[in-house]
Amino acid sequence: MCAPVLAVRSFGAAASPVAATQGSDTALLARLRAGDERAFEELVRSYGGRMLAVAQRLLRDEDAARDAVQDAFLCAFRALPRFEGGSLLSTWLHRIVVNAALMKLRTRRRHPETAIDDLLPMFDATGHRIDEPAAPGGEGAPALEREELRVAVRACIDRLPERYRTVLVLRDIEELDTDETARALALSREAVKTRLHRARQALKTLLEREGVASAAQGVGPPCRLAARTEPRSLRA
Repeated sequence: MCAPVLAVRSFGAAASPVAATQGSDTALLARLRAGDERAFEELVRSYGGRMLAVAQRLLRDEDAARDAVQDAFLCAFRALPRFEGGSLLSTWLHRIVVNAALMKLRTRRRHPETAIDDLLPMFDATGHRIDEPAAPGGEGAPALEREELRVAVRACIDRLPERYRTVLVLRDIEELDTDETARALALSREAVKTRLHRARQALKTLLEREGVASAAQGVGPPCRLAARTEPRSLRA
């Protein structure tokens, strides 16, 4: 068990994404089940960076994210005999990392949050919007660079109350379906749908208030843009 622990603790420096296939997974899985320590190190190097990004999007804290990923890899190591290979290793690991991050979310101390209603668009009795979105810059205003947009979108997502932000991240960034999200959060399908709808509304309003809604939509859905953001320590 010592070798896997050391590999997990050092994954951040060498992590690099790979294009996984069922064939390559089968070969790696066979080596893992045979107790090949280098195979576990290869697993961590191949998927560690992406799994850290997943955990960090949920936890918003790099140290906590690293702990969650370490827990997840060790859990995966112990669960290998029960993994039947019905999905890619990356898909299997993704589920384990999401669960490990959610476990940390449940156990850490909660802080006071902004009510979701304060982040939703406001209308008067006649149905006209009260909080007008920020006007986009004039013709001479420089366009936001893609990286600036990513930072702006991530900042707006992070301002959402945790229970709404978590549903948004799981559904729109990590791409869990409604049933998977409901199981992960111990919620009903209806509760997931309601929170997701309100989270999307709140995010749209925040982006409008920051004056970046139009720019963000110009490069795709905001959450897909945010999903491309890697943890700071993994950037070149």
